Amino acid sequence: MVFSSIGSALSFGSSPKAIMATLCFFCFWLGFGIGDDYPLSATIMAEYSAKTTRGVFIAAVFAMQGFGILASSAVAVFISPTFSENCSPQSLTPLAPWGPPRRKPTTALPVALTHYWRLRLPETPRYTALGAKD
Repeated sequence: MVFSSIGSALSFGSSPKAIMATLCFFCFWLGFGIGDDYPLSATIMAEYSAKTTRGVFIAAVFAMQGFGILASSAVAVFISPTFSENCSPQSLTPLAPWGPPRRKPTTALPVALTHYWRLRLPETPRYTALGAKD
């Protein structure tokens, strides 16, 4: 996920089609990694929670997807006016139809921190207890 988010932020190419192809390639693999990480979050929450609160915590994990979609849409609504001044017809060139590239790999930081925290997360007591019986 870290490499895919950096790759999608720094998509490259000599034509708009090449840029879109590399952007689609890296976004596909980023989505693949997120799709792998999403059920892992629910599993970790289910293993750490008590039986009485397990359903509430798992529902909260799945509800966060909706809140994330709303938050990303709100950010796009508030940030998009800053790009409208950079996309005048005079500033467009055949190799840069969306204006000068201003992509930064800022999405890689949360992904890298999530990966780091997942590596440092201790095994759940439920998994440890099941492993001790083998």
